[in-house]
Amino acid sequence: MLDTRTTTPYAALLLRVSLGVMFLAHGALLKLGTFGLAGTMGFFGSIGYPPIFGAIVTFAEIGAGIALIAGVGVRVVSLLALPILIGATIQHLPAGWMFSRQGGGWEFPAFWTAALLVQAGLGAGAHALDVKRLLGRGAVPAQA
Repeated sequence: MLDTRTTTPYAALLLRVSLGVMFLAHGALLKLGTFGLAGTMGFFGSIGYPPIFGAIVTFAEIGAGIALIAGVGVRVVSLLALPILIGATIQHLPAGWMFSRQGGGWEFPAFWTAALLVQAGLGAGAHALDVKRLLGRGAVPAQA
């Protein structure tokens, strides 16, 4: 029988790295690589947002992706990324449910939002980078 004390940290790791790769791909490959920063900012402007939001979202997605993959500040990063995905969900609502529809549907960003909430609840899981330990602040004092 599987023991959740053993499997949960690895399930959290899988979710964390998957979310991180998705953010990194969405920010770096799609927004910077495909549309370019100017194109992304122009798109944000065309849908009624200040164009600078395009740059903010692009670099927030890249930063969130790197942090999630490394396992740094996972709970905070997951919660801070929620407004991006909630905004994407709202933006895609008029297109309907299926993301394959013209304009993209809302099921993908809605699921991504739920996955971020789950990640925030689970924490980093296995193989996360512990910044405190790297800085020498996380050492547990020896007991006598």
